[in-house]
Amino acid sequence: MKPQAPRTPSRLSDSVHHQLSMYALAASAAGVSALALADPAEAKIVYTPAHVVLHARSQTFYDLDLNHDGVKDFVFLHGYFYSFTTGFWASTVQMMPYKSNGNVIMGHYGNASALKAGVKVGPEGHFSRYGIMAVAHGTGRSKNTQFLGFWANDGKGLSNRYLGLQFAIKGHLHYGWARVNVSKFRFAATLNGYAYETIPDKPIITGKTKGPDVITLEPSSLGRLAQGSAGRLGK
Repeated sequence: MKPQAPRTPSRLSDSVHHQLSMYALAASAAGVSALALADPAEAKIVYTPAHVVLHARSQTFYDLDLNHDGVKDFVFLHGYFYSFTTGFWASTVQMMPYKSNGNVIMGHYGNASALKAGVKVGPEGHFSRYGIMAVAHGTGRSKNTQFLGFWANDGKGLSNRYLGLQFAIKGHLHYGWARVNVSKFRFAATLNGYAYETIPDKPIITGKTKGPDVITLEPSSLGRLAQGSAGRLGK
Protein backbone atom coordinates (compact mmCIF):
# COMPACT_ATOMS: atom_id res chain seq x y z
CA MET A 1 0.00 0.00 0.00
CA LYS A 2 1.72 3.13 -1.22
CA PRO A 3 1.15 6.43 0.59
CA GLN A 4 -0.52 9.11 -1.50
CA ALA A 5 1.59 12.09 -2.49
CA PRO A 6 0.67 15.41 -0.83
CA ARG A 7 -1.42 17.77 -2.96
CA THR A 8 0.88 20.74 -2.28
CA PRO A 9 4.64 20.78 -1.78
CA SER A 10 5.76 20.82 1.81
CA ARG A 11 9.00 20.53 3.72
CA LEU A 12 9.72 17.01 4.86
CA SER A 13 10.54 16.55 8.51
CA ASP A 14 13.88 15.11 9.58
CA SER A 15 12.17 11.87 10.61
CA VAL A 16 10.60 11.46 7.16
CA HIS A 17 13.94 12.18 5.47
CA HIS A 18 15.49 9.52 7.67
CA GLN A 19 12.82 6.95 6.80
CA LEU A 20 13.12 7.62 3.05
CA SER A 21 16.88 7.25 3.28
CA MET A 22 16.51 3.85 4.92
CA TYR A 23 13.98 2.80 2.27
CA ALA A 24 16.33 3.83 -0.53
CA LEU A 25 19.17 1.91 1.08
CA ALA A 26 17.02 -1.22 1.28
CA ALA A 27 15.83 -0.84 -2.31
CA SER A 28 19.35 -0.50 -3.68
CA ALA A 29 20.63 -3.60 -1.95
CA ALA A 30 20.14 -7.20 -3.01
CA GLY A 31 18.00 -7.75 0.09
CA VAL A 32 16.93 -6.14 3.31
CA SER A 33 18.58 -8.41 5.84
CA ALA A 34 20.69 -5.48 7.07
CA LEU A 35 17.53 -4.04 8.60
CA ALA A 36 17.47 -6.91 11.07
CA LEU A 37 20.75 -5.67 12.55
CA ALA A 38 19.53 -2.13 13.19
CA ASP A 39 20.47 -0.36 16.37
CA PRO A 40 17.64 -0.23 18.97
CA ALA A 41 17.27 3.48 18.28
CA GLU A 42 16.54 2.57 14.64
CA ALA A 43 13.75 0.05 15.36
CA LYS A 44 11.50 -0.51 12.37
CA ILE A 45 8.65 -2.72 11.28
CA VAL A 46 9.23 -3.96 7.74
CA TYR A 47 5.94 -4.58 5.93
CA THR A 48 5.54 -6.37 2.59
CA PRO A 49 2.23 -6.32 0.67
CA ALA A 50 1.38 -9.64 -0.99
CA HIS A 51 -1.35 -11.47 -2.84
CA VAL A 52 -0.65 -15.20 -2.87
CA VAL A 53 -3.57 -17.54 -3.52
CA LEU A 54 -3.60 -21.24 -2.63
CA HIS A 55 -6.57 -22.66 -4.48
CA ALA A 56 -9.07 -25.12 -3.02
CA ARG A 57 -8.61 -28.81 -3.83
CA SER A 58 -4.98 -28.16 -4.65
CA GLN A 59 -1.60 -29.25 -3.37
CA THR A 60 0.36 -26.03 -3.49
CA PHE A 61 2.77 -24.13 -1.30
CA TYR A 62 4.46 -20.76 -0.90
CA ASP A 63 7.87 -20.23 0.68
CA LEU A 64 7.67 -17.31 3.10
CA ASP A 65 10.90 -15.37 3.66
CA LEU A 66 9.79 -12.73 6.16
CA ASN A 67 12.94 -10.60 6.10
CA HIS A 68 14.02 -11.24 2.48
CA ASP A 69 17.46 -12.57 3.38
CA GLY A 70 17.19 -15.61 1.11
CA VAL A 71 16.46 -17.98 4.02
CA LYS A 72 13.05 -19.67 3.97
CA ASP A 73 11.33 -19.11 7.31
CA PHE A 74 7.93 -20.76 6.84
CA VAL A 75 5.96 -22.64 4.19
CA PHE A 76 2.32 -21.66 3.61
CA LEU A 77 0.58 -24.67 2.12
CA HIS A 78 -2.69 -26.17 0.99
CA GLY A 79 -2.96 -29.94 0.96
CA TYR A 80 -5.68 -32.11 -0.55
CA PHE A 81 -5.92 -35.90 -0.30
CA TYR A 82 -8.41 -38.36 -1.74
CA SER A 83 -8.40 -42.15 -1.58
CA PHE A 84 -10.11 -43.93 -4.46
CA THR A 85 -10.05 -47.11 -2.38
CA THR A 86 -11.84 -45.88 0.73
CA GLY A 87 -13.40 -42.63 -0.45
CA PHE A 88 -11.69 -40.80 2.40
CA TRP A 89 -10.66 -37.22 1.65
CA ALA A 90 -9.04 -34.37 3.56
CA SER A 91 -8.39 -30.68 2.86
CA THR A 92 -5.89 -28.69 4.94
CA VAL A 93 -4.39 -25.21 5.20
CA GLN A 94 -1.23 -24.83 7.28
CA MET A 95 1.67 -22.50 8.06
CA MET A 96 4.71 -24.61 8.93
CA PRO A 97 8.26 -23.62 9.96
CA TYR A 98 11.11 -24.72 7.72
CA LYS A 99 13.45 -25.27 10.64
CA SER A 100 13.09 -25.83 14.35
CA ASN A 101 15.65 -23.19 15.38
CA GLY A 102 13.10 -20.88 16.97
CA ASN A 103 10.66 -20.72 14.07
CA VAL A 104 7.17 -21.29 15.49
CA ILE A 105 3.55 -20.15 15.05
CA MET A 106 1.39 -18.54 17.71
CA GLY A 107 -1.25 -21.03 18.83
CA HIS A 108 -2.16 -23.95 21.06
CA TYR A 109 -1.68 -27.70 20.67
CA GLY A 110 -0.62 -27.40 17.06
CA ASN A 111 -3.53 -25.16 16.05
CA ALA A 112 -2.56 -21.72 14.72
CA SER A 113 -4.40 -18.85 16.40
CA ALA A 114 -6.58 -16.65 14.18
CA LEU A 115 -5.62 -13.27 15.63
CA LYS A 116 -7.52 -10.04 15.10
CA ALA A 117 -5.77 -6.76 14.28
CA GLY A 118 -4.15 -5.01 17.24
CA VAL A 119 -2.86 -8.11 19.04
CA LYS A 120 0.67 -8.10 20.45
CA VAL A 121 2.94 -10.90 19.23
CA GLY A 122 6.02 -11.26 21.39
CA PRO A 123 8.08 -13.37 23.80
CA GLU A 124 5.19 -13.87 26.23
CA GLY A 125 2.97 -15.50 23.59
CA HIS A 126 2.20 -19.20 23.33
CA PHE A 127 3.72 -20.79 20.22
CA SER A 128 3.65 -24.15 18.47
CA ARG A 129 5.71 -25.84 15.76
CA TYR A 130 2.61 -27.11 13.96
CA GLY A 131 0.56 -24.29 12.49
CA ILE A 132 -2.62 -26.11 11.51
CA MET A 133 -5.13 -23.48 10.36
CA ALA A 134 -8.09 -25.29 8.82
CA VAL A 135 -8.84 -28.96 8.25
CA ALA A 136 -11.88 -30.69 6.77
CA HIS A 137 -12.23 -34.43 6.26
CA GLY A 138 -14.89 -36.97 5.47
CA THR A 139 -15.76 -40.00 3.36
CA GLY A 140 -17.41 -39.93 -0.05
CA ARG A 141 -20.41 -37.63 -0.39
CA SER A 142 -21.54 -38.06 3.19
CA LYS A 143 -22.78 -35.03 5.07
CA ASN A 144 -20.76 -35.78 8.18
CA THR A 145 -17.80 -33.59 7.20
CA GLN A 146 -15.72 -32.70 10.23
CA PHE A 147 -13.90 -29.40 10.63
CA LEU A 148 -10.84 -28.75 12.76
CA GLY A 149 -8.72 -25.67 13.45
CA PHE A 150 -9.57 -22.10 14.45
CA TRP A 151 -9.50 -20.89 10.84
CA ALA A 152 -12.00 -23.52 9.68
CA ASN A 153 -14.71 -21.77 11.70
CA ASP A 154 -17.06 -24.72 11.25
CA GLY A 155 -16.60 -24.57 7.49
CA LYS A 156 -17.28 -20.83 7.13
CA GLY A 157 -13.63 -19.74 7.06
CA LEU A 158 -12.23 -16.42 8.28
CA SER A 159 -11.18 -13.17 6.60
CA ASN A 160 -8.49 -10.63 7.51
CA ARG A 161 -7.09 -12.52 10.46
CA TYR A 162 -3.43 -12.80 11.41
CA LEU A 163 -0.89 -15.47 12.14
CA GLY A 164 1.60 -14.59 14.87
CA LEU A 165 5.12 -15.68 13.91
CA GLN A 166 8.40 -16.12 15.76
CA PHE A 167 11.53 -16.75 13.70
CA ALA A 168 15.29 -16.60 13.98
CA ILE A 169 17.70 -14.25 12.22
CA LYS A 170 21.34 -15.18 12.83
CA GLY A 171 20.47 -16.82 16.12
CA HIS A 172 18.26 -14.00 17.43
CA LEU A 173 14.48 -14.28 17.78
CA HIS A 174 12.23 -11.82 15.94
CA TYR A 175 8.47 -11.48 15.74
CA GLY A 176 6.16 -10.97 12.80
CA TRP A 177 2.68 -11.50 11.42
CA ALA A 178 1.01 -12.69 8.23
CA ARG A 179 -2.46 -11.54 7.16
CA VAL A 180 -4.50 -14.39 5.68
CA ASN A 181 -8.00 -15.05 4.34
CA VAL A 182 -9.40 -18.59 4.43
CA SER A 183 -12.55 -18.99 2.36
CA LYS A 184 -15.48 -21.15 3.28
CA PHE A 185 -15.03 -24.89 2.74
CA ARG A 186 -13.16 -26.12 0.64
CA PHE A 187 -10.74 -23.60 2.00
CA ALA A 188 -8.96 -21.54 -0.62
CA ALA A 189 -6.40 -19.41 1.24
CA THR A 190 -4.88 -16.03 0.41
CA LEU A 191 -1.79 -14.41 1.95
CA ASN A 192 -2.40 -10.64 1.91
CA GLY A 193 0.80 -9.26 3.41
CA TYR A 194 3.30 -9.82 6.18
CA ALA A 195 5.63 -7.89 8.46
CA TYR A 196 8.39 -8.35 11.03
CA GLU A 197 10.14 -6.31 13.71
CA THR A 198 13.83 -5.65 13.05
CA ILE A 199 14.80 -5.59 16.74
CA PRO A 200 15.28 -9.01 18.41
CA ASP A 201 12.78 -9.91 21.15
CA LYS A 202 10.67 -6.80 20.48
CA PRO A 203 6.91 -7.49 20.11
CA ILE A 204 4.98 -6.51 17.01
CA ILE A 205 1.31 -5.51 16.69
CA THR A 206 -0.76 -7.45 14.16
CA GLY A 207 -1.92 -5.34 11.24
CA LYS A 208 0.35 -2.37 11.86
CA THR A 209 1.45 -1.06 8.46
CA LYS A 210 1.55 2.71 9.03
CA GLY A 211 3.55 5.03 11.21
CA PRO A 212 7.06 6.45 11.57
CA ASP A 213 8.41 3.03 12.50
CA VAL A 214 7.11 1.20 9.40
CA ILE A 215 8.95 0.62 6.13
CA THR A 216 6.81 -0.73 3.28
CA LEU A 217 8.55 -2.91 0.71
CA GLU A 218 6.83 -3.21 -2.66
CA PRO A 219 7.75 -6.43 -4.50
CA SER A 220 7.55 -4.80 -7.94
CA SER A 221 9.98 -2.05 -7.02
CA LEU A 222 12.44 -4.24 -5.14
CA GLY A 223 13.07 -6.87 -7.77
CA ARG A 224 10.37 -9.23 -6.41
CA LEU A 225 12.15 -9.56 -3.10
CA ALA A 226 8.81 -10.15 -1.42
CA GLN A 227 8.06 -13.25 -3.47
CA GLY A 228 9.22 -16.61 -2.24
CA SER A 229 9.15 -19.90 -4.14
CA ALA A 230 5.66 -20.98 -5.10
CA GLY A 231 4.98 -24.41 -6.50
CA ARG A 232 3.19 -27.70 -6.24
CA LEU A 233 3.76 -30.24 -3.53
CA GLY A 234 5.58 -33.30 -4.68
CA LYS A 235 7.70 -31.57 -7.35
